[in-house]
Amino acid sequence: MNPEGGTRRSREIFLAFLWLGLTSFGGPIAHLGYFRTAFVARRRWLSDSDYADLVALCQFLPGPTSSQVGFALGWLRGGPTGAGLAWLAFTLPSAIALLLFAYGAQEVGGPVGAGVIHGLKVAAVAIVAHAVWSMAQTLCPDRTRAAIALAAVMLVTWVAGSTGQVTAIALGALAGLLLCRGGNSNAHGHLHFHLPRGWAIWAALLFIVLLLGLPLVVSLTGWHTLAVINAFYRAGALVFGGGHVVLPLLDAEVVQSGWITPDAFLAGYGAAQAVPGPLFTFAAYLGALLPGFPSGIFGALLALVFIFLPGFLLLVAILPAWNGFRGWPSAQAMMRGVNAAVVGILAAALYQPVFTSAIVAPPEFALALFGFLLLAIWRAPAWLVVVLMAAGGVWITAA
Repeated sequence: MNPEGGTRRSREIFLAFLWLGLTSFGGPIAHLGYFRTAFVARRRWLSDSDYADLVALCQFLPGPTSSQVGFALGWLRGGPTGAGLAWLAFTLPSAIALLLFAYGAQEVGGPVGAGVIHGLKVAAVAIVAHAVWSMAQTLCPDRTRAAIALAAVMLVTWVAGSTGQVTAIALGALAGLLLCRGGNSNAHGHLHFHLPRGWAIWAALLFIVLLLGLPLVVSLTGWHTLAVINAFYRAGALVFGGGHVVLPLLDAEVVQSGWITPDAFLAGYGAAQAVPGPLFTFAAYLGALLPGFPSGIFGALLALVFIFLPGFLLLVAILPAWNGFRGWPSAQAMMRGVNAAVVGILAAALYQPVFTSAIVAPPEFALALFGFLLLAIWRAPAWLVVVLMAAGGVWITAA
């Protein structure tokens, strides 16, 4: 490749995704719309059918769907360097904003600061409730999948922490395999990435080694830095169904472990709705607030890298074989069951810790309901809802 042409292409990728990172409000589904406008309609990097194929792949895998699509688009355009630049540019704006919020939230005091934090927690109720409602309509359209979601709610209620969530996902896959066969296949389009098969094998091995090996090493050594890496890697590796699903996984890892208080967790999650870009950058906020070492900027960087890493490793691992694998009826059936279980996991998280931590009196409930209706009925952007909820929190605190 011409070095000058490679530099120009890298600059093109970085600037395109930086603009999207600064302007892409609205969550993963909205991001996919922004991507189509930018790279299919405007720049013509790929066709509509190829883009649909790529979205289908990333929705199939665990991980942050929109970031995985962006990573793959960067790879398609500029190889592994392009993939890295696409992720960095799309992620950086919201990560910096949430890192600054982590520092600023500790300095804000008085009734105004307390009201803003309280309002952000109420905003989290409205946003998670809307996510559950929207996902249930799409992922639980029949009685079978609604039953799988309900069973997942009961399971994660009885078995707390990541153990219950992982079990619910595994049983959801089994139920899908047995009960959710049939349906439409989205098997059009054929994307071909310049990716050696050896890279795919190494990515798959690294994903498995980190997922299984990190907990073992942490249990043997008790090293806090490795425990942090393990917590964020596990959360990123087990997210099916979009960014909001990371909420209960991260809660199990950082709140139930005592690293982050429930109030700080929900305030940061509410703030994450007001910034553009991927919701996974919430990890930067949490990493900055970790006790001891790592924390601050280094903790934010560590959390950010390891929450995204498993989704990208899986994407690299499966890209060479995707066109064949995605046509398997059994794989499609399993994912229907997994997605239904994910709705149940998120519904359980809506009650505990989101609702129980934020709704302490009727005014908070009314404010959260107002936020939910703004999202569900009036289609208001999430950032506007967050701003209004923060103002409402100040009013309730001062009243």
